[in-house]
Amino acid sequence: MFQRVGRFAVHRPWLTILGWVVAAVALAVLAPGLKSTTDEAEFLPKHYESVQVANLQKSAFPQTEQPASIVVFQRSDHERLTADDRRDVIKVAEGLQAKHRPEIAKVETGPRAVSPNGEIALANIVATTKDTYDKKLADSVKQLREDAKPLLGGTHLTMGITGQVATNVDSQESSGNTDAMVMSATLLLIIVLLLVIFRSPLIALLPVIIIGVVFMVAIGLIGTAASLGDLKADSSISPILIVVLFGVGTDYLLFLLFRYREHLRAGQEPKEALVAAVARVGETIASAAGAVIVAFLALLLSTMGMMRAMGPSLAIAVAVTLVAALTFVPAVFSLLGSKAFWPSKAWRKQPRNRFANTVGGLVSRRPGLVALVSAGVLAALAVGALSFRPEFDTSSQMSQKLESVQAMKDLQRGFSAGQSDPAMVYLKSTGGTRLDKAAMESFRTRLAGIEGVGQAAPGVPNSDGTVAQYSVVLKYAPTSDKAIELAGGTLRDQAHKAAPAGTRALVGGTSAVLADVKNAVDHDYTVVFPVAGIAIMVILGLLLRSLVAPWYLMAAVALGFGATLGSTVWLFQDLQGKHGLLFMLPVIMYLFVVAIGTDYNILMVARLREEARRGTAPREAIRTAVARSAPTIASAAVILAGTFGVLMLADNSMLQQMGFAVAFGILLTAFIMAMLLVPTVTSLLGHKAWWPGHQDEPVTPAPADRTGELEGVRP
Repeated sequence: MFQRVGRFAVHRPWLTILGWVVAAVALAVLAPGLKSTTDEAEFLPKHYESVQVANLQKSAFPQTEQPASIVVFQRSDHERLTADDRRDVIKVAEGLQAKHRPEIAKVETGPRAVSPNGEIALANIVATTKDTYDKKLADSVKQLREDAKPLLGGTHLTMGITGQVATNVDSQESSGNTDAMVMSATLLLIIVLLLVIFRSPLIALLPVIIIGVVFMVAIGLIGTAASLGDLKADSSISPILIVVLFGVGTDYLLFLLFRYREHLRAGQEPKEALVAAVARVGETIASAAGAVIVAFLALLLSTMGMMRAMGPSLAIAVAVTLVAALTFVPAVFSLLGSKAFWPSKAWRKQPRNRFANTVGGLVSRRPGLVALVSAGVLAALAVGALSFRPEFDTSSQMSQKLESVQAMKDLQRGFSAGQSDPAMVYLKSTGGTRLDKAAMESFRTRLAGIEGVGQAAPGVPNSDGTVAQYSVVLKYAPTSDKAIELAGGTLRDQAHKAAPAGTRALVGGTSAVLADVKNAVDHDYTVVFPVAGIAIMVILGLLLRSLVAPWYLMAAVALGFGATLGSTVWLFQDLQGKHGLLFMLPVIMYLFVVAIGTDYNILMVARLREEARRGTAPREAIRTAVARSAPTIASAAVILAGTFGVLMLADNSMLQQMGFAVAFGILLTAFIMAMLLVPTVTSLLGHKAWWPGHQDEPVTPAPADRTGELEGVRP
């Protein structure tokens, strides 16, 4: 089948290329854009209490103004505020109010807005919208920061804006810079490394152009699927999609080009060599893509809408990349022929490949020792994973230079840390009758007496008096572990118990949402990972026609996953003293290290099978397979790891963790697992590795499949 696909693309290149260009343009023009949301509650199932709170708030308080951010004032010398300072605070707040920025209802302060120690004063920025990610609201908060500068002139005050909207603004701006950095670094790495590998400017630039067209097709199909299936895409899908497309796309392109060059060196004509390359690696690429696709689709089992939205989107992108690798890429190189390698003539020569030959020789001579050492290294690194602590306080991961982070620290010098984003407790009448005022006040008193609660404001009833809203300030920062544990545990339990007869209490707010997200993530770890592992094993079994190989391949993948997580824990938790790691880090590693990294294992095992079926002696087959595959795997891994490694330059600790974990995990997968552990275990198992299919039994190759002697391998 793959030979027929390759022959069609190679012998009808203009038709194939035209089809891709037309599809890209049509989808770019006609396909609907992605709908996005960054509200955590929208990504949780309806049975979670924080989602029920969000729905109750919309129905019971549809027009209620909501606190958006907090203005934090202090003296520049950090002394107590004087009477003149307090009057200046009021003047600045009134000046900000007078600007009448869009989506800002008011900027208000008062005598009670001064901290008990007299050092900090606050002003509340109240919004007309409940959407803390509203673009107009975000722009208004940014403008208020600029508006305040002339108003502070002539005073002894300094000011900063923090709270949910301000934090979102700072986070989005810093991540926007990172996205641009990642894109630039990705393009630069691909171009430079391909130029070094093939010494051809055409081959260095063509992948960028090809993947650009593939990106247009993929994003158009994802937008169409989102529209037809009402799919919600998280705001982070675009940068992740870019990395997946460039990472996977470059991998598959390298798989094909290395084999194409190999056939050219064996003396085949360009078109014949290209068809043979597609026929040879087509099954490998399809299997690798299939493993990644099912791994992404396993996210549909997640309880979090963010993951369920991300899974199909990434699966579509990989599927488009697979089709492009088997059709679009061969068509382009069919037109160029051997001129694609211009001006270099290295493609005609047999390279020495000292690194690849050294590794191949070591693996074939001492398989037992290499397997033991490589598995031992991975196991030792994996020990660190036992100390993994999930961190939900995303603000602690942000750069400490950001205004919202610094202003939050200043606020905590005088007020409870939860002042900026209180928990929201709702008391609802179950019979539809009006709430009793005395019962409402008694309920508030019970809330205020809970350990960890700073204060509980009097309940605000809705228009018909059937629902009351309580603002409960916790003593801890809203995204801290203590706040999450309190909101999702003690506060909920006590609020439920304290609800008067005929009423029901619900606890929401950022801390409660994160508590539900934590429970959802814990559930996903126990469901999504095993299902994805089984699905990948099935694909490996179909590719290799073996019941044995998938087991040790997945065991190696699990060991690599543990080693990656353990290394990240040791670096950030132990050496840098971080309280914990990003709670989504294991999922991110699953997406990129396990799913995409499995490509290298598939490429290696498929080559091992191919060499065995040529009738090559077992030890020589291992050496040849490793020596032939090592350059491809190393090049693809360095490009993908380098892309993520750039994230370590960001000020955001969360991005640093992500960058290190994925980059280091990809390198472990490529250089230890795929090049050392997998081939040595396969060698030690021998014929048993292919049971019951016996895919290692020699077959007579077709004339077009003979590629001559191994490039640079000496018996």
